[in-house]
Amino acid sequence: MAEFKIGDKVNFLSSVGGGKVTKIIDSRMVMVEVEDGFELPTLITDLVLDYRSRPQQTQQQKVVDNVQKEVQARQLLEQEKAEAARKGGLRRFAKEAEKEGVYLAFVPHEQQWLLTGPMDIVLVNNTPFEMLYTFTIKETEQFANVDYGQVDKFEKVVVETISRDDLEYWLNGVVQAIFTAETSDNVLLPLNAPFSLRPGRFFKDGSYLMSGILGEKAVVICLSELLALKSGDGDFTKIMKEGIGSQAVAKSLVKKEAPIDKHRTAPGEATVDLHIGELVDNILGLSSHDMFNIQKDYFKKMLDSAIVSEYTKVTFIHGVGNGVLKNFIIEELKNYQNTENRMASVAKFGVGAIDVIITDKDKK
Repeated sequence: MAEFKIGDKVNFLSSVGGGKVTKIIDSRMVMVEVEDGFELPTLITDLVLDYRSRPQQTQQQKVVDNVQKEVQARQLLEQEKAEAARKGGLRRFAKEAEKEGVYLAFVPHEQQWLLTGPMDIVLVNNTPFEMLYTFTIKETEQFANVDYGQVDKFEKVVVETISRDDLEYWLNGVVQAIFTAETSDNVLLPLNAPFSLRPGRFFKDGSYLMSGILGEKAVVICLSELLALKSGDGDFTKIMKEGIGSQAVAKSLVKKEAPIDKHRTAPGEATVDLHIGELVDNILGLSSHDMFNIQKDYFKKMLDSAIVSEYTKVTFIHGVGNGVLKNFIIEELKNYQNTENRMASVAKFGVGAIDVIITDKDKK
């Protein structure tokens, strides 16, 4: 039931017209003065307040309108900022900037709380070429294209902003791209870069390293360095310029991905996490002996692949534990010629990692 006070202008519900409340008779009835000066006792249920007569109501509406406008303006500003963040320049000359190439990065919004909150999936074009790309993720029975477009040279694009609950759907996929420039000394090979990441990697603080070109901590995967896209000695460019060779020759220039490549962090460098949770999805039924054998076999497989692929450094994360895996690595390296080992960066990995330096990649 509406509440009235003396001075309120009201309209009658059962008849045309209205007037002004001059007296509150009781909780059910008021006295209303009509236009000709007569006062009529009227039931409250037969009256409706004339809101237009209240200047304070008009002022209140103005306040509401202004608040709504401010909210809309903030939303528009946030949208503009989000679009600016989606496509932005890279910190090319930052200290310890990544080598030129194409990268995939998972960047947490909360840089102080890396293991919680939403994160951006960022495709980085750290090359002097414009990049036309398509981003596809692997579903159970098929592949789904989730984004495509163009990234200017030395810029990035936010493919999607996701919650941690949706992370598992973005860990397997492929990025494909072609590169173009108005003028260039090279014709780049197309990029076809599958990626496959383990969920456990995203629940460890040590997985998020500072990216020089992004200026933020992120899980960064090198899809291909620019040197690899140039196809080594420039044979592909020669074929394009001179029209020699065949499609078969061009295909032979594409280097087959080696097992160590999925752990690559920079040209000629890789980081391999030997924690058993990173190597198998389910440890149920495995004894300690079984798990140790899996870790040993994977270490040797990755080291052999790194040597064949002419890597110069591989960081193996063995954890702290009782030191058994670390001791095995040190002893096993004695069977490899032209390798050295040293403690890995404590700032990045704590005391649970070892660097293997490959000084002569053609011998083992």
